[in-house]
Amino acid sequence: MLTGRRAIDKKRPKGEHNLVEWARPVLGDRRSFYRIIDPRLEGHFSVKGSQKAAQLASQCLSRDPKSRPLMSEIVQALKPLPNLKDMAISSHQFKIARVDRTMSMPNSKNGIRTDIVSLPKGQPKRTLSSSHYGHASPYP
Repeated sequence: MLTGRRAIDKKRPKGEHNLVEWARPVLGDRRSFYRIIDPRLEGHFSVKGSQKAAQLASQCLSRDPKSRPLMSEIVQALKPLPNLKDMAISSHQFKIARVDRTMSMPNSKNGIRTDIVSLPKGQPKRTLSSSHYGHASPYP
């Protein structure tokens, strides 16, 4: 839900083939989790909701099976998330993470490329675009 990626994707760069292994290190980090959010969402997601979903995903991936939440607990935790209205696009932290993501991602190997777009004042702006995802994200 958060990444828009497949569980296993051999088309991704080395180290990103396995979704769980790629995402696990940042799922529990409330500041770094923006790095794994599907860029096609373009900030149109709840910050609190995505943080809660990331935290829940982290618990589900616990190496100790006894500490993983029950499915009924997962359902209860996810139910209120669609009603949250704190959109990331208006968050300062998201804007910084978006720039960091743009600067740190390699060319189009991972499906994301950076383009320079001229702004009215002549200032360059980096934007994200996807080379092999020509459609909008299926997530609201």
